[in-house]
Amino acid sequence: MLRRLVTPALLTAGFSVVMAAAPAFADAPAAGDVAGDLRDDHVFIEESISDVFPQAEQDVLVQAAENSEVPVYYVLLPDGTFSSESALEAYLDPIMDDVGDGVYAGFVGSEGYFVRSPDLDASALESIQQDAYTEGGGNQIDTLASIPDAAAAEQSADAASGVFGGVLVALLVLAVAGGGFFLYNSKKKREAKEAKELAEIKQMATEDVVRLGEDIARLEIDLAKVDDPTRADYTHAMDSYDRAKATLDNIRAPEEIQQVTTALEDGRYYMVATRARMSGDTVPERRKPCFFNPQHGPSQRDVQWAPPGGSPRSVPACPACSQAVLSGYDPDVRLVEVNGERRPYYDAGPAYAPYAGGYFGTDMMMGMFTGMMMGSMMGSMMGGGLMGAGMGDVGAGGDFGGDVGGGDFGGGDFGGFDF
Repeated sequence: MLRRLVTPALLTAGFSVVMAAAPAFADAPAAGDVAGDLRDDHVFIEESISDVFPQAEQDVLVQAAENSEVPVYYVLLPDGTFSSESALEAYLDPIMDDVGDGVYAGFVGSEGYFVRSPDLDASALESIQQDAYTEGGGNQIDTLASIPDAAAAEQSADAASGVFGGVLVALLVLAVAGGGFFLYNSKKKREAKEAKELAEIKQMATEDVVRLGEDIARLEIDLAKVDDPTRADYTHAMDSYDRAKATLDNIRAPEEIQQVTTALEDGRYYMVATRARMSGDTVPERRKPCFFNPQHGPSQRDVQWAPPGGSPRSVPACPACSQAVLSGYDPDVRLVEVNGERRPYYDAGPAYAPYAGGYFGTDMMMGMFTGMMMGSMMGSMMGGGLMGAGMGDVGAGGDFGGDVGGGDFGGGDFGGFDF
């Protein structure tokens, strides 16, 4: 880790308004000299502060700029170079015009960070600043060295439009093919994780849909020969099956699987009711599905059961699973594949909380699952899963843990120009 050059106190200081008779940046290096150095190695460090930075730190910036697929330029200036933010803008404009498109980042002594670009809007620049600061942990050199990745990730998330479009698309291809480039920020990582979870949970729900369709087909019902209640239950079962199948084809996020299993629970009950009517049996009570395997259909009773390492709790169970539990045997548990391993669905992680929620409902789930060792499903149910859908990531967004250093972190001035 490079040595820390800026303390939180300095980040909060900001620029003081200095009313001077001389031009706002009379003491700044000549714009032509800065542009020349930027074209040579992408880095300009004003001579009076060059001894503050060891050669190793200067090399870090040169290497970061050279390795960046997005043009990045660094400008490091001493305290007091500018009297206002507008002075900095006026100074950088001709330099950016001379050097060309790209991201220009740096700082003016301890007075404030900046990130500018002739071709990015304010929101994109703010995002780059936030991401780079997070990666750099407040260290000046580390933060500046994080600018290339932050810029690439921002452009990737923004559909790689404009000047950087072709470059960033190529970077995404390289990332997928080689997996060796860090182009995605936390948002992209979450999206990749969700895509994997979605594929796994869709496979599980597909198995449930197919199983229900097969069970309905085995009824071999002739609607012309049955009474109205039997016909109504059968029609209801088929409608629920069709709804589950259509919904499954269109889900785009793991939490949407709850709509599928809600329809499956409805369809399976009415399929069982139809079978009972056809056999002349009493239509069973409408109960929640078997906890151990919802494919078993409606439960018959509640049994006391304890998961491995957990305390006993009451769960609904079908006749076969009830008998197994009461006899001291393992019930027929619904297994799912997670990272290539088959495991009980209730111990498969937060992505499966919506799956269970569609079958059992939130209130019943909380009663059945309280205290159970089931991966991180409870965290999902109480956070971003069943009970917290739409809440986003805890601690994400907002004021980035409060305004950085107490100043306005994302207002175009990394560390705050306080005019």
